[in-house]
Parts: sequence; structure tokens; C-alpha cells
Amino acid sequence: MSNFLTTSIGKKVIMSLSGLFLILFLCIHLSVNLLLLVGPDAFNAGCEFMELPFIKVIEPILALGFIIHIVWASILTIQNQKARPQKYALRKQSQNCTWPSRNMYILGALVLAFLVLHICNFWYYFKFSEVTSQYELVSTTLMQPLYAVVYIIAAILLGLHLSHGFWSAFQSIGFSNDIWRKRLEYVAYFFAIVFAVGFSIIPVYFLIFGN
Repeated sequence: MSNFLTTSIGKKVIMSLSGLFLILFLCIHLSVNLLLLVGPDAFNAGCEFMELPFIKVIEPILALGFIIHIVWASILTIQNQKARPQKYALRKQSQNCTWPSRNMYILGALVLAFLVLHICNFWYYFKFSEVTSQYELVSTTLMQPLYAVVYIIAAILLGLHLSHGFWSAFQSIGFSNDIWRKRLEYVAYFFAIVFAVGFSIIPVYFLIFGN
């Protein structure tokens, strides 16, 4: 088993499973965030639910999932670059692959950069400061045009990342063939649109109706 995990296939499986786990988290995160459109009471209640003990236990597991996904993605990207001549790889990829599939690492890095900003602006204050209303903190921040635009761009980048990452994760764990490949691609595009639009609509709402 340990030998398998050190192989290229084993690393892809680990990265894929951690990615699918993170998608599950995104579903929960988007569901809570959309409560912002309902109102302060609904969103604050959602935040209180996220503070329940059994939810808080998942937080270190979630952090570990992010670390594993990032580390293994970095290792595989470096290995792939070393294994193939650059010009040949770029020419071959441009003919057979979509733009997101050729730029998964860059997309992931940009999403990670936004995640760090997101943690500094929200998660840190939720955890380590006396915030009387989570709704007020988030809504006030999203009313700022610059942050709202960055948030929307990050949501689009996340959607592009998932448009390839979702179905390729199933391919890496062996759950893909000529029939299922197409189906998984459609599901991937569905998730990509849901997350991109779902997260983007929140800052758009506060930009229009927040003031």
C-alpha cells in the first residue's frame, strides 16, 4: 500500500479523493453563504450551526484535505514538467485538452491566493475577535467594489478549476470509461456553473442592494 501511494497513480488518487472531499465542503459552504440573501437572522443562524462541536471537529480534517491536495498537485505538476519536453507538451496539450485542463495548477494557485485573503477577512475574525454579527461583517466587506470584483473573479476561477477537476478525479480513481466520461463531464460543468454563479451572485446582490 505504501508503495502504491508513492507512485504517480497513487498520488493522483490521493489528490483526487482530497479534491472530491473539498467539493463536498464547497457545497456546504455555498449553502450557508446563500443564506446571506435571506437576511441577517438566517445567515447568523447558519454560522452558529457551523460552530457546533461536531462541525468544529471537521475543521482540522478540512485543513488537512487542503494541504494534501495542494502538496500532491504541486508534486505531480513538477514531475509532469520534468517528464515531458516543454514545447512538445504544450503543442500536444493545446490540440487535445481544454484550457482549464492545461492550467489546473495556475487556477488552483489563484483560488488558493483568494482563500488566504478570505481567511484573513472572515474566518480569522469569526474565530478570534468579538464579532457581534457575522452578517454585518460579511455584507459590509462585500459592499466594497474592489473586494466584490475579486470575489467574483475567484468564483469564476473556481468554476473553471472544477470543470476539469471533478471528472478527472473520478478518472484517476478508475471510475470512468467512454460512457461515464461524458456524463461526468456534464456533472462537472454543472458543478462549475453552480459554484461560479452561486458564489458570484452574493457580492453582486450586496453591490446592488446593500447600500
